[in-house]
Amino acid sequence: MWAYIVRRLIYLIPMVLLISIVAFIVIELPPGDIFTNEELQLRRNGNPNAARIVEARREIYGLNEPVISRYFIWMGRIVFDWDFGISVLSQREVTEILRERLPTTLLITALSIIFTWVVAIPIGIYSAVKKYTVFDYSTTFVAFLGMAIPNFLLALILMLFAFNTLGWGIGGLMSQEFIGQPMSMAKFLDMAQHLVIPVIVVAMSSMAGLVRVLRGMVLDEMGKLYVLTARAKGMPERVVIWKHILKIAMIPVISTIGWILPALISGETITAIVMNLPTIGQVFLRSLQAQDSYVSGALILILSTLTIIGSLISDILLAVVDKRVVYS
Repeated sequence: MWAYIVRRLIYLIPMVLLISIVAFIVIELPPGDIFTNEELQLRRNGNPNAARIVEARREIYGLNEPVISRYFIWMGRIVFDWDFGISVLSQREVTEILRERLPTTLLITALSIIFTWVVAIPIGIYSAVKKYTVFDYSTTFVAFLGMAIPNFLLALILMLFAFNTLGWGIGGLMSQEFIGQPMSMAKFLDMAQHLVIPVIVVAMSSMAGLVRVLRGMVLDEMGKLYVLTARAKGMPERVVIWKHILKIAMIPVISTIGWILPALISGETITAIVMNLPTIGQVFLRSLQAQDSYVSGALILILSTLTIIGSLISDILLAVVDKRVVYS
């Protein structure tokens, strides 16, 4: 397996380079650039120097260079200086923006993933063990409901409920009075309260899908010969389920672990916008809308690279869990 891992790591280099080319092409496809609208506005205002002003600004950010030159300059700075460029919108370095937004994004997404696994795995297993009972039908209904309701709509419903019923502050990462204040117990509790709804909303759709997948896998495994043999040998039911059935039932779940890495960075963009959360998703959407090429290109490259690394991690974990998987 080590030879396979080394081979995949070697393949990672040309794949990342190919992804960087595709990412750069994607952000260059729309006509014009971030200064196009500014030039149109200056012309509408009758400014005779509109073209010269905008051209000077393009020169500052290197946007007047040929496309191929811009790509090599961009990749050279990333590889040798870890410099993703400067955001035209905010006049700040992209790495600075990422450092500012990354902790909140990681916190919300990581808590959502933990919440999903802690809740969905026991429910999915118990729903299969107690099939066709009230509990099974109830969890099935809630799971389908969670998959059907869009996250932004669920966020609005929970925010309205929390505000009218519980009196909680809604939106943002903390209340206004704690912004800019040093960390204290009151600020910590206020942030924890504000995180409850985002964590539930982000986790809901993936949790609902995980419950359905696990239930189906456990039901499928329960009728197989190795399970009947284990029961015939007198093994306790909990040992049969948690030691034998779950090992196989978790394979589809493990195969999707690779998506966790890019999800940690991107988070739920629409949910973050609805709830006014300072995550990377908001920055990503705004940069795509405004054609802020250095920000959007950097994020596309990072998310794509994390997806490839995550796929490798999933393959390795599958080989560890399922001995039938052989990598040559």
